[in-house]
Amino acid sequence: MKFNDLSISANKKTSRVGRGISAGRGKTAGRGTKGQGSRKSGGVRPGFEGGQMPLYMRLPKLRGFTSKRTPAVNIYTGQLDAIGKATVDTAVLAEAGLIESPFVRVKLVLKGEVTKKVTVKLQGATAAAIAAVEKAGGSFTVTEQVKRPVTSLRKQAKIDGAKKK
Repeated sequence: MKFNDLSISANKKTSRVGRGISAGRGKTAGRGTKGQGSRKSGGVRPGFEGGQMPLYMRLPKLRGFTSKRTPAVNIYTGQLDAIGKATVDTAVLAEAGLIESPFVRVKLVLKGEVTKKVTVKLQGATAAAIAAVEKAGGSFTVTEQVKRPVTSLRKQAKIDGAKKK
């Protein structure tokens, strides 16, 4: 079963709890009998383990953080001659098989010689790589990352509605 196959109504009828024995959730209203959880202010804070040292305190704390940003794919200056095109951008690199898709961030790094005049339009490059491309007679321009096309009709309608405002 998929999420879009579910057939649910928009407004679910709310059940009123604790309204008498015949109501189905009467008397203790699903809280059980006695104990901490049955009281109106009962319960414990999240992570509390009944006095045992909680898991978040038992585990060692590590420095730093993990970045959620996807790293840029590196392309080397030596690979530019093999492509054989006058202009190189993400679409050309994907077509040549150097990157997996034209929708990734690409950075040009100096490794190998550039002999042909080539215009490079990518998201980033090292200073040495730019110098190598310009020395060969080419140029480098920074461009925005290509966004994936919108596939859902609902998302497309939302985008179109936002543009009209």
